Amino acid sequence: MNIFEQGKTLYTQNEFNDALTEAKAEIMAIAIQTSKQAIAIERNACADLALAWSQEELSEAIRHRMRPQ
Repeated sequence: MNIFEQGKTLYTQNEFNDALTEAKAEIMAIAIQTSKQAIAIERNACADLALAWSQEELSEAIRHRMRPQ
């Protein structure tokens, strides 16, 4: 059974390239968001550790640290 008998759609190289570019952009956006979430989780863990060591001021500084722009 060849590709035509299976009823599959053929795409041009430009259509494939456009779809690939879009998929890569979506993957990068998800990776960036996931990294931001991981950093926030790590920051909160560090702040909790500082709080456990009775370092309230350090804990708040870590928890509310401004991100570089």
